[in-house]
Amino acid sequence: MAEPKSFHLSSEIHTYLMEHSSPIDDVQRDLIAETQSLGGISMMQIAPEQGVLMTMLTRLVRARDAVEIGTFTGYSSLAIARGLPVDGTLLCCDVSDEWTSMARRYWERAGVTDRIRLEIGPAAQTLAALPPTEQFDLAFIDADKPGYIAYYEELVPRLRPGGVILVDNVLWSGAVADPAAQDDNVVALRAFNDHVRADDRVDTVMLAISDGLTFITRR
Repeated sequence: MAEPKSFHLSSEIHTYLMEHSSPIDDVQRDLIAETQSLGGISMMQIAPEQGVLMTMLTRLVRARDAVEIGTFTGYSSLAIARGLPVDGTLLCCDVSDEWTSMARRYWERAGVTDRIRLEIGPAAQTLAALPPTEQFDLAFIDADKPGYIAYYEELVPRLRPGGVILVDNVLWSGAVADPAAQDDNVVALRAFNDHVRADDRVDTVMLAISDGLTFITRR
């Protein structure tokens, strides 16, 4: 955690805000440290303050059934699962046995394994195979950026009215606002951001939390 993931924060401000938020515990610290040991790919892990927020939000919306698209090493799933009631469920969708094997170890340490069901495979297929009924209170999207619209369209009909979708990396270090940036991820995120803004099924707000976090509620 030497450098904040939030691209608009200095290290000093990031340290200050973490010191004035609910503290993370040893399980989270160890997961952060082990993920950082993987090298540059560790940037796929959400920021620690984002995890605190997600646990709080899961409780605030009284989520019982949640879904996550993109699990990586498990920090975000741990945050959501800790906010669920003891009989709550979190469906985690990912394509990597390697990264999620680390997640499983930390779910076990945190005592939330019984709340989590992990499905390895393309998330769009996993979602499409679910009943087409309102079943989720909370969803989190943090996976391949060109797939965001497809995941979103599978999730919205399955979200209860008043339910929340959180979407990560929507600012992409500010590149979405730079006309010169035209790589595949930036183009996909711009298209997704425009898609959500034009959707009259939902209300949405994009916030400069971490690398950009969009909150979406179904009307």
